[in-house]
Amino acid sequence: MPNQVPVNSESQQLRAQGAEVAHFSRVPSQGGEQAVERPVAIERPVAVEFNGIGYAVMMATPADLIDFAYGFALAERLIEASSDIISAETHDTERGTVLRVDLVPARRERILDRVRHRVSESSCGLCGIENLDAALRPLPVITARPLAKRDAVFTALAAMRARQPLNAATGAVHAALACGADGEIGLAREDVGRHNAFDKLIGAMARAGMGWEGGFALLSSRCSYELVEKAAIAGCPMLVTVSAPTSLAIARAAEAGLTLISLARDDSYLAPRP
Repeated sequence: MPNQVPVNSESQQLRAQGAEVAHFSRVPSQGGEQAVERPVAIERPVAVEFNGIGYAVMMATPADLIDFAYGFALAERLIEASSDIISAETHDTERGTVLRVDLVPARRERILDRVRHRVSESSCGLCGIENLDAALRPLPVITARPLAKRDAVFTALAAMRARQPLNAATGAVHAALACGADGEIGLAREDVGRHNAFDKLIGAMARAGMGWEGGFALLSSRCSYELVEKAAIAGCPMLVTVSAPTSLAIARAAEAGLTLISLARDDSYLAPRP
């Protein structure tokens, strides 16, 4: 269990990192109660707008949202590169945060096309052959091969916890980390949503002009097909997750030529058979 942290002068800094202090009654098994204060991860609606068009509302941790804007736009295939984004700004309201992103005019048709699909999906889930095809659009084939060896995965896993300050405080968020071929962690992002954390990481890398350089992404979550797709679209040659993959994640990884490592622990992991 994460340490209980009292309210102090660092509360404002804690909020900037994506947490706030909440009040609880601690009830031990042997009886009696104790008033405690501890950090909880902030989860609030983030309404994403592209070129003034409402696109999606995500439940997210309101930190590193500009990174999220870039990664989300890439994952949604609205842009090809970070240069397709003219500006990205956040606007806090009483009920949530509005994330306004302006893309170059050449990308406007992509926004409209995706919005049309989202409208049809929202009414009754994924309906009809057209939407099934859209849900399983072909993935880009990854041509770069991972250079990381077995020891690199364990090196990254050993250093992972130290790069999760928000989770250390709250015990309630996921992490996505960019690791070099030697296992050294270059960047890390956290969020209450595993998809959001990966989008933030990919966006941060795009903004910094970073490539994978034969390295890999390490995620603190199970491996769903959406995470595989985000990795493939980002050109990541190897995806490592601490929990298990789904059947569709395995199939989509094979389709994209993505090396998928799962159930990564400090003493073992599962790798695909050749």
